[in-house]
Amino acid sequence: MTSTTRLTVAQALVRFLSAQYTERDGVRHRLIAATWGIFGHGNVAGIGQALVEYGTVSSGGTPPAPPAMPYHQGRNEQAMVHAAVGYARQSGRLSTHAVTTSIGPGATNLVTGAALATVNHLPVLLLPGDIFATRPADPVLQQLEVPYAGDVSVNDCLRPVSKYFDRITRPEALIPSALNAMRVLTDPVETGAVTLALPQDVQAEAYDWPDDLFAERIWAVRRPGADPTELAEAVRAIRSAHRPLVIAGGGVHHSRAEEALAEFAEVTRIPVASTQAGKGSLRFDHPQDVGGVGHTGTATADELARTADLVIGVGTRYTDFTTASGTLFAADGVRFLNLNIAPYDGHKLAGTPLVADARSGLMELTAALDMHAHRVPASYVTEYTEDKERWEQRVDACYEADEPDVRPTQPQVLGVLDAIVDETDVIINAAGSLPGDLHKLWRARSRDQYHLEYGYSCMGYEIPAAIGVKLAAPDRPVWALVGDGTYLMMPTEIVTAVQEGIAIKVLLVQNHGYASIGGLSEETGAERFGTAYRYRVEDGGFTGAPLPVDLAANAASLGMRVLRAKTVSDLREALAEARTADTPTCVYVETQTADTVSGAPPAQAWWDVPVAETATRPSAVKARELYERHVSTRRRHL
Repeated sequence: MTSTTRLTVAQALVRFLSAQYTERDGVRHRLIAATWGIFGHGNVAGIGQALVEYGTVSSGGTPPAPPAMPYHQGRNEQAMVHAAVGYARQSGRLSTHAVTTSIGPGATNLVTGAALATVNHLPVLLLPGDIFATRPADPVLQQLEVPYAGDVSVNDCLRPVSKYFDRITRPEALIPSALNAMRVLTDPVETGAVTLALPQDVQAEAYDWPDDLFAERIWAVRRPGADPTELAEAVRAIRSAHRPLVIAGGGVHHSRAEEALAEFAEVTRIPVASTQAGKGSLRFDHPQDVGGVGHTGTATADELARTADLVIGVGTRYTDFTTASGTLFAADGVRFLNLNIAPYDGHKLAGTPLVADARSGLMELTAALDMHAHRVPASYVTEYTEDKERWEQRVDACYEADEPDVRPTQPQVLGVLDAIVDETDVIINAAGSLPGDLHKLWRARSRDQYHLEYGYSCMGYEIPAAIGVKLAAPDRPVWALVGDGTYLMMPTEIVTAVQEGIAIKVLLVQNHGYASIGGLSEETGAERFGTAYRYRVEDGGFTGAPLPVDLAANAASLGMRVLRAKTVSDLREALAEARTADTPTCVYVETQTADTVSGAPPAQAWWDVPVAETATRPSAVKARELYERHVSTRRRHL
């Protein structure tokens, strides 16, 4: 007879989660390392009580084992998801956190974070409270009434942004649902946000659970190799190419394929460009690294992309920034070879698919090509090497600050930071003008130094993600790079960092507005409307003096140590001091604005943002003319 234990649904779920593990390459990781939570009436008596019950239980031994389910207190539900995602990415998608919220606004605040996780293929487990399954009162507090459907709640908003969704309306339904949730979280193709909606009455309901449910369970993370026929076709395509180019995407990092990519590049001498998610796949000083590609890429990589006859995508989704909205890969007869673990991505751009784990596929390609002693022509190597040297000179010019006692430009801020970090530092960013500057200019020194969330480019990601990364890598300096716009979206988790002594470093750049969108607005004929943080003037526009907000004081009010830097020289000292700090520390710097001083090199490739087809203002008319010229160069790769 199967032995059982009587527990509530919430207690059973927490106990189950504490016993789940992943394993890849013979290394085991705890799958759900901790739970983030904000409690309300929808989860306080269920998941909240269960975390009390099992959050301090140790399995004993010498020394004692860690708690069954550690708990982190958040301040914003969206931010808790971002922290979990940061942890998951730093952990190579082999470990993540769960996030629990109450019903109503707490649950719907998860939607943005869930979308970010799913878009970026990063695992996170969401456990929102839900309305009563038994409907003792109808409606209850925070219930959405849908006249045509009695089983709909606000949690249904999470369905389209979740890779798996279930509502646990009966205790026994938890068993198959929890197992399916773990399956999806650990699937390298399907992973993303997983949502188990938990009605508040069901959370507290008791059930006799089979003890086998709580046994340690290991989920193997697959590394499938290539199909022999696809591999042979890929080898033929590479050997027949004269100007091949690798596009390294985030899949290289997810697979921990950086060394395999380096060996492939060294054997074949094929240059490697990187997407935002793939940057750092090779060190910046690797002979075959040519920098970022696409709209925010380097001149070197983008010119190679325009003239490539074979584009070898490794773990990339080919977003519009990478393809310059379909205008970048311009050579007659250009073809695509797509090494990707997801068949959907492997077939993009009518490419030849090589469906495999990135590391496994690269190793198989390298072995096959090395056997044929395949190398690209020496003239091609000389060409991209010399082009890369010229670009590095442009980076040096952007970073250089001839006058150390003046306010820095944004590229000079990055240059000062670049000078003090080493391969152990992690740089986190997501939105604003910084992603473009970083993709062009930053010199990545290790496989995980460059942490850009650009699949969803979510303002407010950086600070909570830095907390998650620091939890996953406690011995490494972790920097959240934020502009004033993104800081104002979500500074609240500074309180969490202070509370738990998580020594993140925040580099807060003040440029008085949405600088990135301001530039885009000007380019598209919208004249920077509504993008500056300035007083409104008599004509109705926001063109007055900058607002007198003091973001440094705000950060200090939340408990963070703040270092103010007025000049390049001040900044150098402040960043060096912050790097060695063992408490949460913010460096605040006001930069010269983009409309008064030159910044990073302009975009090296186009990006499609539709412009008004008809207008009376000259700026919009001119922008439309330029837009139509770019649109005419777009092509469908068939």
